[in-house]
This record gives sequence, structure tokens and C-alpha cells, in this order.
Amino acid sequence: MKVFWHQRDLRLPDNRGLTAAATDDAVLPVYVVDADLLSKVGTRQRAFLLAGVRALKAAYRDRGGDLLVREGAAAEVLADVVDEYDADRVYYNEHYRPARRNRQRRVGEAVPTKSLTDLVLVDPAGLDSRYENHSRFYDDWQAHHKLPPVDTPAADALVDVSDPTTAPSIETDIDLPTPGYEGARQRYDDFLDAGIETYSDTRDDMRAAVERPTGAVSRMSPYLAAGMIGIREMWQDASDRHTEVTSDAQRNVQKYRYELSWREQSYHLLYHNPTLLSENYKPFPNRIEWENDEAKFEAWKRGETGYPLVDAGMRQLEREGYIHNRPRQNVASFLTKHLLVDWREGARHFRKRLVDHDPANNAASWQWTASTGTDSVDVRIFDPVAQMSKYDSGADYVTEYVPELRGVPAAKIVDWPTLSDGEREELAPDYDHPIVDRNAAYERAQRVFETALGKR
Repeated sequence: MKVFWHQRDLRLPDNRGLTAAATDDAVLPVYVVDADLLSKVGTRQRAFLLAGVRALKAAYRDRGGDLLVREGAAAEVLADVVDEYDADRVYYNEHYRPARRNRQRRVGEAVPTKSLTDLVLVDPAGLDSRYENHSRFYDDWQAHHKLPPVDTPAADALVDVSDPTTAPSIETDIDLPTPGYEGARQRYDDFLDAGIETYSDTRDDMRAAVERPTGAVSRMSPYLAAGMIGIREMWQDASDRHTEVTSDAQRNVQKYRYELSWREQSYHLLYHNPTLLSENYKPFPNRIEWENDEAKFEAWKRGETGYPLVDAGMRQLEREGYIHNRPRQNVASFLTKHLLVDWREGARHFRKRLVDHDPANNAASWQWTASTGTDSVDVRIFDPVAQMSKYDSGADYVTEYVPELRGVPAAKIVDWPTLSDGEREELAPDYDHPIVDRNAAYERAQRVFETALGKR
């Protein structure tokens, strides 16, 4: 008999470690509630993950088996399970966050183990250790074969066991996505039916994001972060659609497949650079002079910066535990460039509030936006006024999340940071004035980063 240790892979279908454990032997699935590890994520995501464990337990029971849910340190719990059930080996899927690597190492010291690559389409160990930008990574990654989804183990491969213990339930301040594989599969099916063939055209259209939020983009990130659906399953479905549709739709589908490669690079970066979560990826000859103004940081968190697109993004985060990708980039750029707050502060706040927090994606994306990570541009600064003019010129997204600006002409909302104090007071007296000057903050960020890079 084999034990399969579930971590952030809360599903039966397309689970390489589970399927391997069930090959030619019975498999006993186990989930370990590790309070220390779970404390590292925010309450919202912790609630979603544990709801996913309960959904997983129900899925096993539907197939005539059960999921053992135990609390404690994984090495001790799994050693006890192996002894109790006289198991030969513990199978698990590789995870790359340093805390999880250490946890996996301790399990390997306690019991015989076998690990598989499941979290990504291409094993990071099979690629070069370093790429200067995403284009170089993508060219190499694209040339590697992508494994197809693996079958779900047959019901008779599951150990006949019944266990009453399940994962605890946690209350949250927001509505969570439907947890588990079934919720993930339904969400993806909806996107395949009504979104993927227009994805490239609508992914940055903020009006579309408001009018059809589950069609303009996939919103699969919470499910991928929790492992409630397999990346191979998603890749194959998108690839199948790519071969079935006409050329214009193919362009849109290909853009979605391309976006999945950014997640792959994030995990590649974390695999080869375990300090990615806490240290600058890119070396700087001089220190970055972060200002880390606490009052401005708090205003950013509340969505009260006086920059409408930034504030809408931060308020979407508070309302939904999610931010659309375009404003997500803008809020990160505004914090690290216009406010000169260290990217690690923003990454920590995202970790606490996002339902779709993923350690690799979060760190790699913040570092890319902060110009401390991989990028072909030395100093990238998003201008939130120009960005709103390009992507939310009708202020549809902004007024969805910033009600103080409803009724204000869209052009005035776009130009809000450039208006006079008097005009702003007349148009929307309850909304904030900009906490920094647009041009001065932009120029200051350019100067600070060029100095850190040794260009001044």
C-alpha cells in the first residue's frame, strides 16, 4: 500500500503523484493540517484552501474511499500513518516554496518517499538556471514537451477506509469561489465557452471586466494557486481549442496559453532562487532608497491615494480578494515607484488579502513591477493616468469600486490627479486628493532607480 500526501494539489483528476501512487497498488490519501504553514497565508485563502480539503474529502467518499485529515507536523503525522497502515512509501508532488521544500525534506528523512513534478508543465530542473527576460525563458520552455493530463485513479485503487475527521471551517469577510475540482472545472468550462476565443481582445478591457467578469478573463488563479485543477488539464483544453478554431480565435487562444507561461517562469525563478520571496533577484551596485512612508502605505492599502485606477484596484482587492491583472500591475507600480515603498511590503499585503495568492507568482510579479526582477526594461514605471486613459477611458471599472466618483464625467476621472484642488472639490468632495504629485513622483522614481543601478 502507498500513501499519497496532498499539499496544494487538492484534486483527484490530473494529479501525477496520486496517479503514480495508485499504479499497481492501493493508495491511502492524507492531508496534513499544518497550523504553522497555514498561518503564512491570509485568512481568506486559508478558508478557501480548507474548504477545498473538505470538497476533496467528499470527492474521495463519492468514490468509495476517504481522505485522512490529520493535524500536526507533516513528518510526524505521515510517519504515524505509515506505521499504522503498514504502508511502503509516501508519494507527493514537488512544491517549491522554501518552507514547503523544508517540510518535504523532513518527511523524506522520516519515511521512504517518492516525489513527482506536477505543479508545472515543464520541470524547472530541465531548464537553464537563469534567463535575462521572459522572451528567452519562453523560447526555451516552449521547445519542451508538455505531458498530457493523467487519469484519475480507479475507485478500486483507493484503500477501503472511513475517517470522520475533516478540515476546520473558517469564516471570511468576502464570498469565496466555489471550492474544489468541480468548482474549478465549471469556471474553466464557462471561460472556454464564452471567453477564451476573445481573450487577447478583452483581457485588458476594463469595461468588459465589469460587464462580464467571468468571460473577459478566466479567473482561474484561485484554483491554480490551490491546486484544485491540474495545469496539464488546462493546457490541453486550451491547446485543443487552439486547433479547432479559426485564425482570429487562434490568436486569442494562443495569448491565453502564452500567459500561462508566465506562471511557469515564476516557478522556475523560485526553484532556482529560493530567496526570491525576500531578496531582490537583480543585483544593484547601489542601495535602493525606499522611502517606506507609513501613512502613504496605509492610504494605498485603503484605496485612498487620489489615483482612481489605483484606488479601484485596491478596493477590488478588499471586496473580492482578487484584482484584475491590469490594475494589479498598476497598484504594484504605484506603490514601488510613485510612493517608493519596498516591494516586499506590497507582497506581504497581497499575501494577506488575496484568495489567489501564489508564492511564486506573487514574488516574481512584484519584483518584475518593482524593477528588481527579470525584465527587458531597466526601470519600468506605469503612469496610472495614461493607463486609465488607455484601458478604462469610460471609468467603468473605477466607478464600480470607487462610488465617490459616480456621476463625475469620465474624462475628469481619468485626469483626476492633474486637476486643480478646487475642481476636484467641486466634482467629488468626498474623494481623495492625490497623495503625491504625478510628475514629481515619476521623476523621483526614475532618479532613485537609476542611481541604484549606477546610471547616475
